[in-house]
Amino acid sequence: MNSKTFFVGDTHFGHQRVITFKNDDGTLMRPFDSIEEHDECLIESWNRVVRPDDKVYHLGDVVMNRHALPTVRRLNGRKILVKGNHDVFTARQYLDVAGFEDIQGAVVFKSGYLLSHIPVHTCQLERWRVNIHGHLHNNRSLDHDPRYLCVSLERLPHWAPVDWDWIQEEIASRDFNVEEFLPSECHQPEPS
Repeated sequence: MNSKTFFVGDTHFGHQRVITFKNDDGTLMRPFDSIEEHDECLIESWNRVVRPDDKVYHLGDVVMNRHALPTVRRLNGRKILVKGNHDVFTARQYLDVAGFEDIQGAVVFKSGYLLSHIPVHTCQLERWRVNIHGHLHNNRSLDHDPRYLCVSLERLPHWAPVDWDWIQEEIASRDFNVEEFLPSECHQPEPS
């Protein structure tokens, strides 16, 4: 069986407050009674779709306290961390304790897709077709721009990482021409 590539962001393992975050309509983003229930559900959902030989790009904010780092070892897959703003521990801890294979600041994926935690500025998207990112959770402020695809956990089906096929289908459903979205103010003037 061929290995697959998956994407997810903002698991926030061990983050007591994440289960209190609310959507704009006042409903809970993550409807769990405890962080323990939250973490166990995420582990079960992850391992249901990701096999041990699959590659997973985790787009940041994986755990929120040092005690949750070993939780990541319970997750299937060969994991790459694209560091987020809450990924504050040492590289050695993410590699040795959590079991990540690699740690990056951003990744150019399949020459046309930029993987990052925080969405890049629109001017930077001249170089890439789509920015696959995390960080925004259920904030839909960039949903009007089809060049951004948020894979924060709240946005994904079944509380689990999504594979490359899902990403491609989502992007294809947008039917856009990237040139329509290149803001003229981003272009640098020609040197004289």
